[in-house]
Amino acid sequence: MNPPRTPRVLVLDDEADLRELLEITLIKMGLDVDSAATLRQARALFDENDYALVLTDMRLPDGLGLELVREIAASGKGTPVAVITAYGSADNAVVALKAGAFDYIAKPVALDALRLMVRSALKLSESGGAAGEGAPTGSRLIGDSPAMQSLRAQIARLARSMAPISITGESGSGKELAAREIHAQSSRAGKPFVAVNCGAIPEMLMEAEFFGYRKGAFTGAAEERDGFFAAANGGTLMLDEVADLPLAMQVKLLRAIQERRVRKIGATNEEPVDVRIISATHQDLARCVETGKFRQDLFYRLNVIELGLPPLRERLDDLGLLTAGILDRLAGPGNAALGAGVLDALRAYSFPGNVRELENVLERALAFANDGVIEVGDLSLKAARPLGPGTQDAVAPVAPVQPTPEAAPQAPAAVARQASASSGKLAAYLDQIERDVMTHALRESGFEQMQAAARLSISLRQLRFQMQKLHI
Repeated sequence: MNPPRTPRVLVLDDEADLRELLEITLIKMGLDVDSAATLRQARALFDENDYALVLTDMRLPDGLGLELVREIAASGKGTPVAVITAYGSADNAVVALKAGAFDYIAKPVALDALRLMVRSALKLSESGGAAGEGAPTGSRLIGDSPAMQSLRAQIARLARSMAPISITGESGSGKELAAREIHAQSSRAGKPFVAVNCGAIPEMLMEAEFFGYRKGAFTGAAEERDGFFAAANGGTLMLDEVADLPLAMQVKLLRAIQERRVRKIGATNEEPVDVRIISATHQDLARCVETGKFRQDLFYRLNVIELGLPPLRERLDDLGLLTAGILDRLAGPGNAALGAGVLDALRAYSFPGNVRELENVLERALAFANDGVIEVGDLSLKAARPLGPGTQDAVAPVAPVQPTPEAAPQAPAAVARQASASSGKLAAYLDQIERDVMTHALRESGFEQMQAAARLSISLRQLRFQMQKLHI
């Protein structure tokens, strides 16, 4: 039996001192290293050998490292390529990632960060990229439609890179599932996946939640706490509904992503972090940039690769597999089934709330079903009428409270007794009125929460707080 072959790395840099530093670091990691000072030398070495990683500078005497990135990406060998960029040249890093680079590291090269990146690349090379064809076993993304097969193929390719990904899609289309699938197929699968809903964090707590804080940094900071970046260190950080981030927080987030370092509140030193960023939103981020709601530099940083998810109405052929999977999860395998005509009724519906709405419809129907068999009458699809593309989950109509007709004048004692008896009902009555007003605003705005908040002249956070409080 032949002993395992030592991974080989190709280093391309025209600075002799830096090239030697990289060689020594990689050799100490137990790797074989070939070095080149020009593109011509690197191309000759790449043609003659198989490499687990290629590490190249961006600017070289006879061209750009970007040329080598593109050539290796087109070679079909699947070799990860990492680029070395000058300090502060984040734009070059983004261009390299878009061209197919696995990752980047900025000068001056931090050796700890270099070792982490090399280990990630070696894990990727060891996997051989076999997951790239078709759906991996146990995929979270159910469906055999052409749209889903294409999506899974894209995810298999994207999982090989460390480039930031922006996932777009309507509400309920499965953006977090797609992010988890990317993480699961990447070299970071054994590390944490942390999903953060940016719209659900109060603005005053955002910095503490993302970056953490030291003990005594502010009133109530009784002990030191890590933030989301530290919690996801070595893994993936998903920023869901990233368009809801306030501008002040966008600046701090941009620096953390570019520098790969964070400073806890109350700390004087920055700490290195190694996370892959995946962002998601149902809003049009480019439009948010045009209106000044979202920073262009952060958009450019997050939107290196865009992954679009198809709405359910464009893959209705998957309904059979989806309903079977959802029912197995809700009731257990074999404990629930669809009656005659149910699947046809579901196919005739547009599902503005996508897969999330399908889950809600089936869960509600299962509660009314006899012996676990769902009939057409159990679906109650009229309560969630089609609202068109780009909408949030439909909300079932709430019957408005009919105020009691004004009664004849009563004696003061009788009024007092009635007020005392009705005091417990007043709060519920006012809540119902507020619920009706908010539900109406949501319907009128096509269930776009931002538009509904504007109609009600309240902030998006106030709207979401009240929706949670009133169980909308």
